[in-house]
Amino acid sequence: MSTFHDPQAVARYAEGPLRQVPGFLALQQMSQLLLAEHVPDDGQVVVLGAGGGLELKAFAEAHPGWRLLGIDPAAPMLALAEQTLGPLMAQVDLLEGYIDDAPEVRWHGASCLLTLHFLDAAQRLHTLRELHRRLRPGAPLVVAHRSVPADDAGKRRWLQRYVAFAQHSGVAHADAQRTIEAMIERLPLQSPEQEVALLQQAGFEGVELFYAGFSFKGWVAYAA
Repeated sequence: MSTFHDPQAVARYAEGPLRQVPGFLALQQMSQLLLAEHVPDDGQVVVLGAGGGLELKAFAEAHPGWRLLGIDPAAPMLALAEQTLGPLMAQVDLLEGYIDDAPEVRWHGASCLLTLHFLDAAQRLHTLRELHRRLRPGAPLVVAHRSVPADDAGKRRWLQRYVAFAQHSGVAHADAQRTIEAMIERLPLQSPEQEVALLQQAGFEGVELFYAGFSFKGWVAYAA
């Protein structure tokens, strides 16, 4: 059973980003501001990896006229999103699945936060291309996830800084340390340079770094 299908892990999900992602609330705020530069007041935005609903809630509260599609492969996480959103569900449609399952409409913007680091380079490129195919020309895409240097020493240095941050936020040191060992073993982490190259390969242009929080990085890019 994956973490996102474990009922206990799902119930505790909302605590995780606040304790483990530096500037998590600011990341959400920056993301909606970057989208709003190009998304009209009545625009349509797709949120990939939307389980839990934190991002959807932040976007819906800031932009009551937006229509949001939240996509996630884990049904328990989508159920949690529905609880999180409450009356804001009037602005939101939820879809269980992946980007390939999304309707082929031209969205005004898209986000994918804390998700792409679970995918290897080929899966990531496919996902980005499918997002690009569903965006209007010039539409913004905001992404943020773990990205560390390619060399082992650099990778461990930045992940140890994540451990220090998580421990300072109340996560037990042993738990945080086990997490980074699992990430090194299982996650197909990419360097910032590789991340930018994948966005460009997928058809995006104007790629800019807007967020850096220890082992997490965020970029905004625009559909060509």
